[in-house]
Amino acid sequence: MNSRKLITSFAAIALIGGLGIGIARAEDDDDQADQAKLAAEAKVTKEQAQATALKEVPNGTIKEAEIENEKGRLIWSFDLTTPGTTDTTEVNVDAQTGKVVGIEHEKADDDEKGGKEEKDDDKD
Repeated sequence: MNSRKLITSFAAIALIGGLGIGIARAEDDDDQADQAKLAAEAKVTKEQAQATALKEVPNGTIKEAEIENEKGRLIWSFDLTTPGTTDTTEVNVDAQTGKVVGIEHEKADDDEKGGKEEKDDDKD
């Protein structure tokens, strides 16, 4: 392959890679805008919901947090980890009432199998 073709090939790869990064950034911006919009609709702040979630998982650490519409309900969803285990506990807190509406325990090896142990605390 001559050097002109090689340079052209590298330029094409760089351009395609750059477009992918641009698309990913645009999707991240959209996600952040969606999160901000949903948070503005919530009566319970992220910090209040987070405190509630942490009460459900003693010694837990928040790994991920988001607000979402799930089954027509606005919820704060927190993924928590616990020291000494690789398991994850997802705690869902109603963003309007502040009540825990769901807890799911996911074992680390279940991630590969897609299995979950779910406890639905729908206390309406």
